Amino acid sequence: MDFGLVLQTDPPASAVVGLMRRAERNGFGYGWTFDSAVLWQEPFVIYSRILEHTENLVVGPMVTNPGTRTWEVTASTFATLNDMYGNRTVCGIGRGDSAMRVAGRKPNTLARLGEAIGVIRDLAEGREAEVDGQPLRLPWVRNGKLPVWMAAYGPKALALAGQKADGFILQLADLYLTEWMVKSVRESAAAAGRNPDSITICVAAPAYVSEDLAHARDQCRWFGGMVGNHVADLVSRYGEHSSMVPEELTEYIKSRQGYDYSHHGRAGNPSTDFVPDEIVDRFCLLGPAEAHIEKLKALRELGVDQFAVYNMHDAKEATIDAYGSEIIPALNG
Repeated sequence: MDFGLVLQTDPPASAVVGLMRRAERNGFGYGWTFDSAVLWQEPFVIYSRILEHTENLVVGPMVTNPGTRTWEVTASTFATLNDMYGNRTVCGIGRGDSAMRVAGRKPNTLARLGEAIGVIRDLAEGREAEVDGQPLRLPWVRNGKLPVWMAAYGPKALALAGQKADGFILQLADLYLTEWMVKSVRESAAAAGRNPDSITICVAAPAYVSEDLAHARDQCRWFGGMVGNHVADLVSRYGEHSSMVPEELTEYIKSRQGYDYSHHGRAGNPSTDFVPDEIVDRFCLLGPAEAHIEKLKALRELGVDQFAVYNMHDAKEATIDAYGSEIIPALNG
């Protein structure tokens, strides 16, 4: 199983670079960041410094979207990093939540997202693609490689990931929902004539290694609020009791009272008091190292290829080190 580290690009950027270097030393293979231009610093600038100061770490956004940058700009940025550092990027992409809404725009449609996946991949790998009716190609790209992984929750988005994406990003670590969603993606891939096993499965969720479960929950409760934004979108689209969306995913947002993006992805987020302990336990990895190892082995049995650690809490360094000394060796030793 591969392991990734997910960070927000809060200043100073040097701290983000330092944590990514620490992660690589501890056996992490991927370095991910949020991508929301108003809330955080520009990630692609920071990726260049991370790549310069690591040996093999693969970097990318979790996740970008088709709306905040034109597609040729996104592709060219990835291709430039790959040309400089040797194909060490991955494009995580979705409809856009905080990046679009904070700027006063609606998330992108799935149709636009599906088109963007193919165009960005083709351009970054040196092939011609059509952007707004105009055929384009980046003539300087040589031997470029850009896997595109799509984040999804709902049935139509899961189907699109199976049809179009090189990887599927699931931003929660609940075993039941992981099994259900991975199955949906793989079935859609097979129906589209693709090899279902060719799609990389990445589960991303907060991890906090501690015997103090109450404190760990409080530090990671923000994640239930972040996921709740996407669940609320599903409920508005499919209905509260739709057979297309599992009740295990929708039940907990009934007490949700709006959301303040100024606290997005942060411990102590006041918009998450509706999230019960049960959801925090199900969606995250909490407790001593043995509990993490047990859940990660269960995720691996469900076909998960990478676990990406959301590291937004008061024990960033300790979590990275605990994974490096105890958890990653137990999974890959």
